[in-house]
Amino acid sequence: MKNPIMPYILIFVFGIAAMFLISFKGLGDMEKLAIEAEGGGKTEETATAATPEEIYAKSCIACHGDQHQGGIGPALTGVGDHLSADEISDILVNGKGAMPPGLVPADKAGEMAAWLAELK
Repeated sequence: MKNPIMPYILIFVFGIAAMFLISFKGLGDMEKLAIEAEGGGKTEETATAATPEEIYAKSCIACHGDQHQGGIGPALTGVGDHLSADEISDILVNGKGAMPPGLVPADKAGEMAAWLAELK
């Protein structure tokens, strides 16, 4: 005769173990984020990207699509038709809506904005 409570006990034990494992993982990540926020740790990879295409591939493609068609973020084809390069640069540096600020380094924002304004 099987014990009907045993599956519940196993679920409880595995659930508690999983909770502790995830908590310790989160603590490690929190320490890493705190170091980066203080200016230490690794530097942003996009800062070393030389071209707008490389910056796009590293920071933008996940939301705006591989063909600039949009997805989570809006489509970027034709963005220069209704926004100036300065407006695009401002959005790249400061963010807008769901787009967070700082995805494009400030020193590359003008070059990136000019490239985006030319997308057709």
